[in-house]
Amino acid sequence: MRIERIEWDGADARALAARLRAMVPEPDDLTEAVGEVLERVREGGDDAVREFAERFGEAELAQLRIDRDAITAAPGLLEPEVREGLRVAAANIEAVARAELERFERSSSAELAQGQRIEVLASPVAAAGIYAPGGRGAYPSSVLMCCVPAYVAGVPRIAVATPPASGGRPSAAVLAACAIAGVDEVYAIGGAQAVAAFAFGTETIAAVEVIAGPGNRYVTEAKRLVAGRVGIDGLAGPSELVVVAGGVANPEWIALDVCAQAEHGPDSPLVVISLDAALLDRIGELVAELSAERPSVTGATLALIGAPGLELALSLADAIAPEHLELAYAGADESAARGRVAGCVFVGAGGATAFGDYAAGSNHVLPTGGAARFGGPLGPGAFMRRTSVVSLSTEAAAALAPHVAAIAGAEGFPVHGESAEARTKR
Repeated sequence: MRIERIEWDGADARALAARLRAMVPEPDDLTEAVGEVLERVREGGDDAVREFAERFGEAELAQLRIDRDAITAAPGLLEPEVREGLRVAAANIEAVARAELERFERSSSAELAQGQRIEVLASPVAAAGIYAPGGRGAYPSSVLMCCVPAYVAGVPRIAVATPPASGGRPSAAVLAACAIAGVDEVYAIGGAQAVAAFAFGTETIAAVEVIAGPGNRYVTEAKRLVAGRVGIDGLAGPSELVVVAGGVANPEWIALDVCAQAEHGPDSPLVVISLDAALLDRIGELVAELSAERPSVTGATLALIGAPGLELALSLADAIAPEHLELAYAGADESAARGRVAGCVFVGAGGATAFGDYAAGSNHVLPTGGAARFGGPLGPGAFMRRTSVVSLSTEAAAALAPHVAAIAGAEGFPVHGESAEARTKR
């Protein structure tokens, strides 16, 4: 792992945040290559999906859709502890999603001064397409993180696309997660072609309204290009971790947390901020030792930043707006976490990001690349649409029409005014 030590004087947190993000190189522009995939799948359907699967080295597909019996049987193929872990994770994710849904207003209404009534209704979309990444490994956790909130939202059709393993079928763990989440529509398709199939539909795959789930750069670019035709949950980049640590922090735990996030890939930005120089030194030593002994830890970049004060350290974390933020200092609690700018904040002695990645119940589909400034965790709301219903009595129309006519006239749309005023004439 690459380790860089920075002493910060507390000036211009935004500039330092930009410098830290620049430590990870910008990805290549994939717009043209991914655009070709989308257009070809839109025109060629299933044949194009198979063509790209072969071109990109995926296993040959006898059929795109996985048999329901294979999905149902998949949990029985897992080690008991893995199966139980997935069930615990699913139950916790569902509990959090249901609690979130209770606060998500399914309908709200207001009676206004002129007599009109405005109601805003929230309803689940008709179909959601979930992308479960493959490649370096199988990720049943991502299946649960995406499918369970869609189920809680009430989406009647949930379909999963995931790259096939060597036998032409997704891993047993991924299929088991689908079964546990109650999903029986699964396709052995990966990459941008899976996103294209969900967005445009093929002979085998009906189009969806929302596409969610993390993926590689090709998947992310494909989601960006089809956004608008379908809804998307966001644009996922490399996994991120920022730790604000104080003298009470356990350096061994923090070093493991850093190495754990480095398992996601070499482009993952990792930052530890502290007032304690000795703590930073020790974390750097431990990360170097641990990463050298663990083959799954990639050569990600770790920045160890000395800060002149706790509030400045927190302000730098906010400026970075990371996917994951750990608060590991004396006095860190939920109230300290509530004001932070991050996708998910971990507090307390047990506050390792790994819990959120798997089984705590929080969602691990989170904003990256600074998008925590305006985005948040995946939840049931991503799979719902909102509609306004306007009820206007004759009296309300008469009261509002002069105001509509005045504003419309000022904007150069006089017929809007005529349309409103017509309702006032018998």
